[in-house]
Amino acid sequence: MKDVDQARGELVIQTIAMPKDTNRHGDIFGGWLVAQMDLGSAILASKIAKARVVTVAIEQMSFLQPVHVGDTVACYARLEKVGRTSMRIPVEVWVNRFMSDEEVRVTSAVFIYVAIDENGKPIPVQRR
Repeated sequence: MKDVDQARGELVIQTIAMPKDTNRHGDIFGGWLVAQMDLGSAILASKIAKARVVTVAIEQMSFLQPVHVGDTVACYARLEKVGRTSMRIPVEVWVNRFMSDEEVRVTSAVFIYVAIDENGKPIPVQRR
């Protein structure tokens, strides 16, 4: 992962890490974070495809820092590539640390989505 000092992409989802999402040590579960990334990047993917989308793969996931209760979690996503029916969307998660106002990148991954019709069959992504 490259060293970056600010988020790349558009803000697709923002929430606060809450106590119900922690492990026994008080850190936020990685799975909860992946779910936020999937929700946010799916918003972008469906907006691009103008169709229903499904997640088919997650690549290159790296957890760099823990997320703590009270941190504001922000997911940023951008379109990297459009195939015939698929889209590659890199997602970065940054947190604003509760009380300290420090901005920290905590993870990133590449999500792959496929546009589908009402029967669940792949359809071409509508390009602009």
